[in-house]
Amino acid sequence: MAERLPERGRPAVVVPAAGFLRPASLRFEHGRTDPDARYTDWLDTGALSREVLDRVGPGGRGEYLPVLWDVERDRAARAGYQPMPPRGVLLVPGALLQGVGLALDVVVHLRVAPPARRRRTPEEQAWELPAFDRYDEEVDPVALADAVVLADRPEHPALVLQGRWAPSGDQVT
Repeated sequence: MAERLPERGRPAVVVPAAGFLRPASLRFEHGRTDPDARYTDWLDTGALSREVLDRVGPGGRGEYLPVLWDVERDRAARAGYQPMPPRGVLLVPGALLQGVGLALDVVVHLRVAPPARRRRTPEEQAWELPAFDRYDEEVDPVALADAVVLADRPEHPALVLQGRWAPSGDQVT
């Protein structure tokens, strides 16, 4: 998507949510493989809102922080603010982002059904699967998204437009 937007006259800025994870001492307070902590404690939603979304949104300063926390070194990234290009589109890729109060204009949800998720998740990350199951159950990200990419088979994704993006204006299921 980021590559195609400039072709349509809209510069794209990508700010991965992974750059706004909390320090290890907070993420791993309940252990390194706690799925509930993965679901609720890893992302610093306040910082993502304050340093990115609010700054580029209405009434903002027109700038954003590209990364807050260096997860590898477990310390502040010390990045400077970057100007948002005129007519720019901010893309925030990441997991478990809906239902946490982020002011997002449009949400595209990448949907992988639980059985496919289990087949494709590497063994060392399987501990995270209950977090994604809980997210599906509690948040229902498919229902909240403006568009859903069905990605059980990544070589053949399907796009479902919903709500205001649906061709008839009604939700498509």
